[in-house]
Amino acid sequence: MSSLVDLMRGARIAVETCMGVKAGEKVLIVTDTGKLRIAEALMAAAHSLGAEALMMVYTPRRMHGEEPPPPVAAAMKAADVVLAPTTYSITHTKARKEASDLGVRIASMPTITEEMFTRGPMTADYWKIKEVSERLAEKFSRAREAELTSPKGTSLTFKLGRQGIADTGILHGKGAFGNLPAGEAFTAPLEDETEGVAVVDGSVAGVGLLSTPIRLEIRRGKVEKIEGGVEARRLEMLLRGADQGAWRIAELGIGTNPQARVVGNVLEDEKAMGTAHIALGNNLFIGGKIESKVHLDAVILNPTVKLDGEAVIENGELKV
Repeated sequence: MSSLVDLMRGARIAVETCMGVKAGEKVLIVTDTGKLRIAEALMAAAHSLGAEALMMVYTPRRMHGEEPPPPVAAAMKAADVVLAPTTYSITHTKARKEASDLGVRIASMPTITEEMFTRGPMTADYWKIKEVSERLAEKFSRAREAELTSPKGTSLTFKLGRQGIADTGILHGKGAFGNLPAGEAFTAPLEDETEGVAVVDGSVAGVGLLSTPIRLEIRRGKVEKIEGGVEARRLEMLLRGADQGAWRIAELGIGTNPQARVVGNVLEDEKAMGTAHIALGNNLFIGGKIESKVHLDAVILNPTVKLDGEAVIENGELKV
């Protein structure tokens, strides 16, 4: 178990670098009983900058997207900055959206771990991550076609045409919102246009770290066949228990955080520099048209991604 001193390095970066907290600002730490030590470190970091910091603790929700208690939602609207280290995500909640609409700067930190603060992705140079992520996002925005391959057999083509998005971790503007830790660039491919095979050998949201690769056959933007071991069956069960949108390709992304590793927690895994990921399910929140109650990221190791023929990552090495 990490000490408060150990946790303070990542907490200070989150509060000062990522959120840009200033003396006198009202900072609310929203947490649950599963993430108390991280919340305490964030509150200590906010206090050290002269902020008016407050922590609210509630019982963990049952799933991602479930609303926090009404007193928490009300307090979020009255803050300047909200940091939310929670067991389940508050990203897609009315409470978060209403606070963002009022100009509150918010960082959602679902499934965050103490290790992420002590050695992991919260200790990275976020100004460098911003620079790299924005360059990649610009290339996604300009491109009309993407190719994703990997040594294990991935061979996918995507049609593009939407804006690339940089997840930089720098959330200084009024109403700024994002996840921490951060570090990726991504886009929503055009629906019904992704073709080929994905061999996922890193991790999958809801499944975890993979011991056996999962092979996905994709036609017209939809997963038609799933092959692999027990983890492939778990993914198939997740999709069958969701909805038709869950089977569709929602995202293509590249990790840009050099301190992130593939550990089985998708919050960190998809940020790992040298990886690429696709996602299945909902992409309305990133500019797509797919409705689903799930968004499942699937991480691919040592990828090569070409945008209009130009390699932006080759065998796991970024080229931007």
